[in-house]
Amino acid sequence: MPDRAFIDQLAEVWRSTAAACEDLSPEQWDAMTECPGWTVRDQLAHVIGTESVLLGRPSPDPAPPGLPHVRNPMGEMNEAWVEARRQLPGDKVLAEFEDVTGARLAALGAMTDEELEADTPSPLGVVPYATFMEVRVMDCWTHEQDIRRALGRAGHLDGAAAETAIRRFVSSFGYVVGKRVAPPEGSTVVLDLAPSAPSASSASSAPLAARMVAVVVRDGRAKSTDPPADPTVRITTDVQTYSCLATGRWTADHAIAAGRVTFTGDEALGRRVVDSLSITP
Repeated sequence: MPDRAFIDQLAEVWRSTAAACEDLSPEQWDAMTECPGWTVRDQLAHVIGTESVLLGRPSPDPAPPGLPHVRNPMGEMNEAWVEARRQLPGDKVLAEFEDVTGARLAALGAMTDEELEADTPSPLGVVPYATFMEVRVMDCWTHEQDIRRALGRAGHLDGAAAETAIRRFVSSFGYVVGKRVAPPEGSTVVLDLAPSAPSASSASSAPLAARMVAVVVRDGRAKSTDPPADPTVRITTDVQTYSCLATGRWTADHAIAAGRVTFTGDEALGRRVVDSLSITP
């Protein structure tokens, strides 16, 4: 039987996103976010687009060609939905967001176990539909955080949706170390990830636990291991910083200069790892 926890997590993140967008001025709707080319309004439009596609709704006309932040066919598809809403008042986009996400929650709740277990294309490749929906939790939480940072409305850095997002981000750590960085045989890398401080506006009172991930390079692959007392390098950061690095919102140089990433041991290796964390296309 597939785990349906993602339904409540999507409801959580969509509700929190809508709350972050309440009572915005026109200038706030037009505020640029750290997702290249997109304003706060555009972020909502993007989620509307993806969830509309999953509802089987028709796509709008293509966006104008040559936009510098559109780099691949997936980006072109996303941009069409964003472009179609760029001139709309923000409150109308928010109302559509709430309508579309409400329809999606109803559709997800009506799906059978067989439908949730069926293989479907996703950013991870072909996976069960329920697994794809965990990726949607990660993506929607990421865009919510884009909005919150642009507005200065910190929140929702804890709770079940944030936990799912961070677990997904951290799952790529071994690949980053073993394949992208490829340090010498026997190297050990520890990620020490502290929870970001929850704010009073957080959607959940359940704090994220600190976590530690350790890998050792054996036969050209980074394999999980118990954290050694004296690793080749220990990378210490927090949930928000790691998510911004994994999604390409922040560069390694920015995070390190801001003091949000520190190293113990081989700093050069640590910097190479942090510089390679982005997993977004």
